[in-house]
Amino acid sequence: MTSTASAERASSTAPVAGDQAERAMLGRYEDRIADPLPLGAVARAALAWFSALSSALSIPRDRRARRMVQLQLGLILYGVSDGMILMSGLGANPWDVFHQGLARHIGLPVGTTVILVGAVVMLAWIPIRQKPGFGTLSNVVVVGLAMDGAMAWLPTPHAWWLRWGEMLAGIVLNGVATGSYIGAGMGPGPRDGVMTGYAARGHSIRVVRTSMELTVLAAGWLLGGTVGIGTAAYALLIGPLAHRFIPLLAIRPEKDAAEQDMGQRNPAEPNAAGQAARVEKPRRVASGQLVSENC
Repeated sequence: MTSTASAERASSTAPVAGDQAERAMLGRYEDRIADPLPLGAVARAALAWFSALSSALSIPRDRRARRMVQLQLGLILYGVSDGMILMSGLGANPWDVFHQGLARHIGLPVGTTVILVGAVVMLAWIPIRQKPGFGTLSNVVVVGLAMDGAMAWLPTPHAWWLRWGEMLAGIVLNGVATGSYIGAGMGPGPRDGVMTGYAARGHSIRVVRTSMELTVLAAGWLLGGTVGIGTAAYALLIGPLAHRFIPLLAIRPEKDAAEQDMGQRNPAEPNAAGQAARVEKPRRVASGQLVSENC
C-alpha cells in the first residue's frame, strides 16, 4: 500500500518538474531573443581582435584603411595581370612558368597552384627568420584567386596582335600592381620575402634573385610550362616598371611626410627634424632599391 502511494506521488511530480524545466528553458530563450544585440560589445571585441592581429602581423598604425584598400586592389590586379600574360600564350614570368607546368601535372587550376606554392615557399622563411606581414598572407590567397577568376572570365585572344596587346598590357599592369601592393607597406610576398631575407643576411640580392628565377624557370620548362617571348619581355620590362611605380605608390609614414613638408617650407632654416630626415633619407632609398629589385 505504501509503495503504491509513493509511486503515484513520483509519477505525479515528474511531469510537473518536467513542465517547469521546459517553461524555464523557453523563458530564457525568449529573453535572449528580446535582448537587443550588444553592438558595443561586438565592436569592442572586433577592435580588440583587429588590434591583436595588427600587432602580430606588423600592420602599420597610420592610414590603415588606405593601406588595406591599396594592398587588396594591388593583389587583385597582380593576379588579373598574371592571368592576362598566361592567356596570351607567348610565355610568362619564371614563377608562372613553374606554376603552369606544375598545374598540368597535379590537375589543379593555375591560381590554386599559385596558392599552394606560396604556402610552401613560406616554409623557407623559417630558417632565415623572416616574419610575415598581413600583406604576405593576403598575397598567398588573393593573387591565386584573382588569377583563376581572370582566366575563367576573360576571353582568350587568337589574333596575333591581340595576343601581343594582352601580353604587353598584362606586363604593364603587373608593374602597377607590384608598386601598389609593395607600396602599401604591409609585408612582402612569399617569394619576395625569401630573397630579401637572404639579402639581409649578407648575400648578394642579384645572385639570390637570379638563382631563384633560373631554378624555377628551368623546373617550369621541364614540367611543360610555356616559355616564350613573353618571358623575355617580362624579364626586361618588370624591373623598370617596378622602379617607377613603387616610389610613386608608396605610402609614407605620416611623420616622414610631415618632416618633408616642413623641410620644403623652410629650406633655408633646417631644424632638427629636417636634419633627421636628411640623415635617414639614404637609408630609406636603399631600402626602396632593395624592394624594387625583389618584385
